Amino acid sequence: MNYILFDDEVRNSLLPFTFTRPVADIRFGILTIREKWEKYLNTSISTKTEKYLSKKFPMITESANVLLNASFCPTKELVSLILSLKKNEAVYKEDNLIAYFSENTQEEVDFSDYKKINFEGDLLRVKNTWDIFSKNGIALQDDFEHITRGRQSAPISVTNHLINPENIFLEEGARVEYSILNATEGPIYLGKDSEVMEGNLIRGAFALCEKAVVKMGAKIYGPTTVGPYGKVCGEINNSVIFGYSSKGHDGYLGNSVLGEWCNIGADSNNSNLKNNYAKVRLWNYATERFEHTGLQFCGLMMGDHSKTAINTMFNTGTVIGVNANIYVPGFPRNFVPSFSWGGASGFTTYLPKKAYEAAEVMMARRGVIFDAEEAEILNHVFELTRKYRNY
Repeated sequence: MNYILFDDEVRNSLLPFTFTRPVADIRFGILTIREKWEKYLNTSISTKTEKYLSKKFPMITESANVLLNASFCPTKELVSLILSLKKNEAVYKEDNLIAYFSENTQEEVDFSDYKKINFEGDLLRVKNTWDIFSKNGIALQDDFEHITRGRQSAPISVTNHLINPENIFLEEGARVEYSILNATEGPIYLGKDSEVMEGNLIRGAFALCEKAVVKMGAKIYGPTTVGPYGKVCGEINNSVIFGYSSKGHDGYLGNSVLGEWCNIGADSNNSNLKNNYAKVRLWNYATERFEHTGLQFCGLMMGDHSKTAINTMFNTGTVIGVNANIYVPGFPRNFVPSFSWGGASGFTTYLPKKAYEAAEVMMARRGVIFDAEEAEILNHVFELTRKYRNY
């Protein structure tokens, strides 16, 4: 059977992160949503997504396909039901389409002839940007149990102080020295060849993915995830940092999500709580207005390739697009469009040529090539977001 993850209507509520990737490639817990499904189904899975993303994330079709809603995470019960799907059968959770069997993958599917099967169990779903951090603890726990079941952790150095060590797991090559790891409130997972340097205080749930680094003297509160090749330091609380991004110095990051290839300058801080303790509103691309999150704590949402200078400050509930460069003193506004250059005193357009020159150098430092395919995606994002840049 061939499996395909498809973007549904919540994709627009997950921008800016889905400007540059399908919903399936959002990191949530330890793994991306795609990686979760691939582990459960024990096969590689392609993606049905926006046309401008499909060259980098191609869809592979066969004569028999099961299409899966990428905003839902798998469970053992759901996967069992999906494996039994037959032609013209579809799985729903209330009114939400979760999966369907198809002998083709046309854009419009007539479900009037489909047998509708209702899934009764609980499911974890990413519907909004803030779900990525606010539900990260549940996703991280699920991933930890699935990844480590029946396996034994690599040895942990005796220089560390461990609390609830049975809830701590190191992959091959992971290193940690002279640190305090407290897994009482959630698991701690250190991925392959990752490193926690000396003098760190880490409270789970926490995931440090492959070849990521926690520099010396960090204070990390869970549930927090640092993606592959990421580098972090300072104080971090309940945040998700996608792969290849850096918050490598002191400063606070809380209740936030950073995309890939972001860099947070030294002593940059975000607020995650309003002075009047009111619930936070956050910019929503789907409705093009600020929407209620229902959360009292909500920090910074930052798209891929965006960066801050030293001592940058962000208000509670700030959304930064793709390829934005934030500097100058003061708080910038709560919504900064993609390809913006500036800060509290005003913005200009960050021209793609200049942005790509910086991206090429940054990616080369990690052994990754900034190619024409990546530039084509970002060019499309530049045009998609032109309407937001009134400067």
